[in-house]
Amino acid sequence: MTGNELLGFFKGPECERLFETLYGSETAERERLRYVSLVEGVSPQAGFPYAAGDLRVFSAPGRTELGGNHTDHNRGRVLAASIQMDAAAVAFPSNDRRVFFRSVGFPDVKVNLDDGEGRPDLSPKQEEAGTTEALVRGIAAEFSKRGTIGGFSANASSTVLRGSGLSSSAALEVLIAKIFDSLYQGGNCHALELAQISQKAENDFFGKPCGLMDQAASACGGAAFIDFADPDSVLLKKIPFDPLAAGYALCVVNTRGNHANLTPDYAAIPKEMGDVARFFGKESLRELELSQVLASAPEIRKSAGDRALLRAIHFFNEDRRATEMVALLEQVGETIHEFLDIVNESGDSSWELLQNIYSPGDPHAQGLSVALAVSREFFRARGMSAACRVHGGGFAGTIQAYVPVDVVEDYRAQMEALFGSGALSRLRIRQAGAVEITGNK
Repeated sequence: MTGNELLGFFKGPECERLFETLYGSETAERERLRYVSLVEGVSPQAGFPYAAGDLRVFSAPGRTELGGNHTDHNRGRVLAASIQMDAAAVAFPSNDRRVFFRSVGFPDVKVNLDDGEGRPDLSPKQEEAGTTEALVRGIAAEFSKRGTIGGFSANASSTVLRGSGLSSSAALEVLIAKIFDSLYQGGNCHALELAQISQKAENDFFGKPCGLMDQAASACGGAAFIDFADPDSVLLKKIPFDPLAAGYALCVVNTRGNHANLTPDYAAIPKEMGDVARFFGKESLRELELSQVLASAPEIRKSAGDRALLRAIHFFNEDRRATEMVALLEQVGETIHEFLDIVNESGDSSWELLQNIYSPGDPHAQGLSVALAVSREFFRARGMSAACRVHGGGFAGTIQAYVPVDVVEDYRAQMEALFGSGALSRLRIRQAGAVEITGNK
């Protein structure tokens, strides 16, 4: 479509229905204006450096972890869901292998996928490690193994809250993968393949040894049960879930803690779980049973330490809880209260066994602990069935809460009194994963 055709499309009833599906009726108009701004930004008058061709529109959502806190890296099972916050872009193919990616609030990204002499340049570059340039090159490298690739220009923006555990980085990766797929390979990649391409780029080019959960939830859409028992053949199953239909607002509370210097804390969790697995000569805890670990607990304490043993116990029970949550959601009838009980059990386990609520190096900064404790008192004082747990990696960042709709504004006031205006965000589970809006693929 031309820019004018797209602007007309965004004003039409078909797009209005689509945006209500993707974002909810409350924010559909705001999202329409965001897309209009992206289209208008692809012009010389707006400072866009390349003349626009046939414009295409793409979206990839952020995600929320519903169950399975720190289990995926040991081949566990998780329950995750895509959300209404997303990374979106207006893009068009270029006539060479150059990629130009502009995103609101970030420096422009420029990547030449050729070496200057017509040969592909698709190997990791040390100087690009940790950058968006590395992700673009890595994703292009994976697509080149599957067929033809080329360059593109894109004007993008993201509404996924950074530092919130909602996977703004995975949304960006999957968005870039979807653009390559639609522009050059007919949009034929299935969602899980888009996720695997994105993960490999982050592992091998960006330099971060992430798991697959974030990308899979973004690419696939809706609530999804993901089993990582076999890394080469991940199993994914879509699960029907709408907390709002059960009378609950799904929220995250950003405690606005400092994420600096937390890398060693995050890295210690998979390492210590791995230490327990290696005690038995295994690569991951998923290859063991809890009974084996408990039977060897005295020796594990000496070999790996007490915290490693506690984190291993968390893994087995959290892995089980993820499957129990799915079983409840698949039942016909009222199971939300039992589901919330398991959410609270997950929160307790992360606090007591996994120990990822605050950094042991900075015990005075315990925003997550405060958010969880005050939330529990809020629910208890009102005698209501509700739930809260740490969300994502932990140590700083966000908690997740299921709050009865009729008190959510009171809960917001309580949390924002602690952590500032805008600390609470309501989430909506979005059924569509990575999509081309102009092509419905």
